[in-house]
Amino acid sequence: MDDLSMTAPAALLFGAFLLKLPALVRNRQDILLRAVCGLLLVASLVFLLAAVPTVAAINRISGVPNLAAPLVYSVLTAFSGACVVLIIIWRGGTTDQTRRASTLCVIAYGLVIVALNLLFLLGDAPVERREDLDTYYANTPFIREMIVLYLLAHSVAAVVMTVLCWRWSLQVKGVLRVGLLLIFGGYILNLGFDVAKLLAVGARWTGHDWDTLSTDVARPLASVAAPLVGGGFVLPLVTQRVGIGWRTAVRYRRLATLQRQLTADAGRSGPGVAIGPWAPLELRLTQREAAIHDGIIGLRPYFDRLVHSDVHGRALAQGHPPAQARILADAAMIAAASRVQSAHPGRTTLAEGKESVQPSTQADDLVRMSLALRHSPLVHEASRRAATSESSNS
Repeated sequence: MDDLSMTAPAALLFGAFLLKLPALVRNRQDILLRAVCGLLLVASLVFLLAAVPTVAAINRISGVPNLAAPLVYSVLTAFSGACVVLIIIWRGGTTDQTRRASTLCVIAYGLVIVALNLLFLLGDAPVERREDLDTYYANTPFIREMIVLYLLAHSVAAVVMTVLCWRWSLQVKGVLRVGLLLIFGGYILNLGFDVAKLLAVGARWTGHDWDTLSTDVARPLASVAAPLVGGGFVLPLVTQRVGIGWRTAVRYRRLATLQRQLTADAGRSGPGVAIGPWAPLELRLTQREAAIHDGIIGLRPYFDRLVHSDVHGRALAQGHPPAQARILADAAMIAAASRVQSAHPGRTTLAEGKESVQPSTQADDLVRMSLALRHSPLVHEASRRAATSESSNS
């Protein structure tokens, strides 16, 4: 059959790995991201090794007929075990029970890989079979056991994955549920792969020829299953990163007004370390927040409790909730203080007769203050009053 059924999913999975690689470089400590990237790479390797040209090259270079078979089976078994471990960790975190289950899975599948290679060494497979080794050697001692062992190991992983993913999908919603259902669908197809292979091998034991199940049915099932499984693991991570990136972008944009108020009116440009527009958004957000905190510290000698109390009372009178009234009062006090600072820079202590109050520096409150500086008539009026007062005093 056309080997596109092997090379296409290999390329797709490797492409998904490359897409996640930049995120992995930026977040090397993210265990789940590392595991998913490793899984994509191993899955791509499975299909690359199973492609007929690769099988032929491995056999030819090694000089051992069918050496590619235990290699492919070993990588496929490792992939199966890795999927089970990943779903256990993904669901259970780092509890002792999770660690024990993961360790047992690693040991079990590691022993299976060792057994596969030992059985190949003990068996005799002198005739190279690039596509139908499973059925051709179905009655050969030790090679037969190797074939059955890898299929059973793969089947066990498929059953475990379908059960875990289906049960978990009933408990969650949103993108995570979609990802779990993709994995579930992929492993249903994997079960179909195993059934087709086992039926073809079993038919050989009874003297029948059902080889087409192994070559023409099982391979396409596997080529569709792997991208579904890989996509199921990647989708929640991608959407999570996109969601984080979107929230970061929104927060960065909304804080712009507050940063300008605290830096431009005071003749300052912000933190001394310059970063370019291509710097990561998280870094630019951190720099913007640092500039805001520094600006608030610099305005402390100019804060006026009377401005704060006046706007707070007026906001309550207009029907604003107490929390929002406090935000409007903080924003108005900052706007007024920045005007006074522009007229009288360099003040280090509170002016005589003035009482100070400190604005909130909670992350969400800073965003609300920035929006108030941009949109609130109360804040704009307080700023104009401060400017008028300073002009008359001058």
